[in-house]
Amino acid sequence: MKNAKNCNLGIMFRREHAPEALPDFARRAEKAGFDELWVVEDCLYASGIASAATALACTDSMKVGLGIMPAVVRNPAFSAMEIATLARLHPGRFLPGFGHGLANWMRQVGAFPKSQLNALEEVIVTIRALLAGEQVSFDGQHVQLDQTKLVHPPDHIPPISLGVIGPKSLALSGRVADGTILSEYSAPAYVSWARDHIASEKPDQVQDREHRLTVFAFACAESTTAAAHQKLRPMVAAAMASGDIDTRIAAMGILPQVREYRESGGQERLKAAMPDAWIDQLTIAGAPENWKAAIDRLVELGVHSIVLTPPPYDADLDEIDRFARHLYC
Repeated sequence: MKNAKNCNLGIMFRREHAPEALPDFARRAEKAGFDELWVVEDCLYASGIASAATALACTDSMKVGLGIMPAVVRNPAFSAMEIATLARLHPGRFLPGFGHGLANWMRQVGAFPKSQLNALEEVIVTIRALLAGEQVSFDGQHVQLDQTKLVHPPDHIPPISLGVIGPKSLALSGRVADGTILSEYSAPAYVSWARDHIASEKPDQVQDREHRLTVFAFACAESTTAAAHQKLRPMVAAAMASGDIDTRIAAMGILPQVREYRESGGQERLKAAMPDAWIDQLTIAGAPENWKAAIDRLVELGVHSIVLTPPPYDADLDEIDRFARHLYC
């Protein structure tokens, strides 16, 4: 189900789904023609590694991504063991991702590090070395390893991606990772901005190496654009009102206007006043032709994989069929 420019198209198994629904969901996604299935590891929902292993075992060729594992909650040696095992069992099909983890959740489970940026770098550097079959001794601020070496490193090392948002973390991803995962509400302007930061500290010796860019995108399949806008408008307004997506919308040049609406009435003001064009930039919405235009905008920016994410209000197992019909039209 690749785009004309060979971009992978994937679908997200949302955290709201019960884990026992995953096997059937994965089989249906592969049968529908999706190139990738992505699972998540949000705190206290479901295990990312167990979910990825299940999806891989239930399918034959579809890639399975894990976006993302909080880097600080596992010892990197054990994370490397998990990745190596899945990479050996399912060569070329596992796409692991790491990130900082939501700060409130990391504090809740007693895993918030002294420096999120430093901890993420130490974890990724040591995991990649272990996957490469190296013996690793490392005495860092967050990671300590003493002559650690995997007994069964993978023959084909999967690309390690970082799911990050801000400029320093994006630069880190370019420096130490094989790819970057951009979360929902990543408008084309933000994708371009993020790509520049990823490239800003990419080491000279790997400048020519392709950096895998994955974008998660909320998707709403409706017969008309107006119907999709009506469904998505409350959700987009709530995200803007929270301030959680300010970094992403700043790249669009609309942050001053969003702040004005936020201060003059909050979520309800945003819901009433935001232009439809904002929704079109931040999501994939509407009729099939609107989906094609939105996907093409991301592909033109060099995105390698677009993962369609059903909004929380619409997270039922039939989204596979609705999304596939839109993509095949």
